[in-house]
Amino acid sequence: MSIIEKLSEPLDIKDIDFRVQSINKGGYVTILPYKDARVDINRLNSVCGIGWSRSHSRDNKNCTVSLWDADSKQWVSREDTGTESNTEQQKGLASDSFKRACFNWGIGIELYDYPIIELKLNGGGNNQKGCEWYLNENKKDRYGNASPAAGYNFKLKEWKWYAEFEGGKISFLACQDNSKKTRWSFGKRKVEIKKEAEK
Repeated sequence: MSIIEKLSEPLDIKDIDFRVQSINKGGYVTILPYKDARVDINRLNSVCGIGWSRSHSRDNKNCTVSLWDADSKQWVSREDTGTESNTEQQKGLASDSFKRACFNWGIGIELYDYPIIELKLNGGGNNQKGCEWYLNENKKDRYGNASPAAGYNFKLKEWKWYAEFEGGKISFLACQDNSKKTRWSFGKRKVEIKKEAEK
């Protein structure tokens, strides 16, 4: 197996971070998968050992990730540009440009093939207690209406995700909430979720 093939192997679902992109006024949430920069570092270390490096330019806007090619006895590089985060802009920019450069090496490239994750949350109204979503009267949209927001009972970080791949492509993806209830699924699974959850 080549270095590119090893770098491009799907990441373990435990290494994927799922975050809320948006909640609409009907209580439907859109969730997106992300990878952390530490995941890229771990994959590069496990596949390349000490034979890789990173450098930043243009005030961290660009990152170049280089791998040592033993056959040609030279460094091979791939570069990409990041975007600023809302907090710690320079640090976030450096992290984002690094993650994008690692995508160019194939690390986590399968995330682009993940299906759209959209599901209905429980709750609604103006009371956030006991609900997964609510209408936040303290945050208005441009029309003066209350904006939908995540409630106390929406504990996405406690949800458990399951994934299977065929030929490097995702063939199954599902999630269970903190009550072990399956909330969303895509594809057909070879192994039942309940059996795995009971381990």
